[in-house]
Amino acid sequence: MIPRTHSDADTAGSGPCRGVREVPPPAESGVASWFGAADLADAFAVPIDATDVAKGIDNLARSVLGDPAPWIRLLLGLRDALVAGFRVKTSQEVRRAAIADNAERIDFFRIRARSDRELILGEDDRHLDFRLSLLLRARCDGSGDELVATTVVRCHNALGRVYLALIARFHRLVVMSNLSRASNKGWRIEHRNLG
Repeated sequence: MIPRTHSDADTAGSGPCRGVREVPPPAESGVASWFGAADLADAFAVPIDATDVAKGIDNLARSVLGDPAPWIRLLLGLRDALVAGFRVKTSQEVRRAAIADNAERIDFFRIRARSDRELILGEDDRHLDFRLSLLLRARCDGSGDELVATTVVRCHNALGRVYLALIARFHRLVVMSNLSRASNKGWRIEHRNLG
């Protein structure tokens, strides 16, 4: 079952994530094969102009993921403190493992695959596997391009399902905030936070 709680109209308004809207997970994404067995699959899109598209998918992904808002950093620290006792990888452990493997990453997100228009990041753990796709595509109305962030999660056990239930609502806010923040900053990259 794929949890869905908001429609396009709910997220496209004038709030703190203005311009970000929920969309169906894109069939053209490299993570589409995960949708059928997903415990969570959602996607959010934000318009992007041609000048920013020219920056390339890697730079856009770094803009989205490389400089989270302070409240997101606080949530991540709280999450790490809570999960450490359950043998769930903390963000620091994920980052250290990626460095040890000499893996390409953005912050603690390991890069799994890339093309000219899509970057797929993710991590596998004993409780769940997740993938995050950042995909550049033409907007359905033909008015330019958009960047779509798609998250797909597959749980392996009860711990994974409980964890997912606890973080799902926060996850939505974090993704929407990261897209909105990057868009509002003009897709500038904050080098101090790059992995």
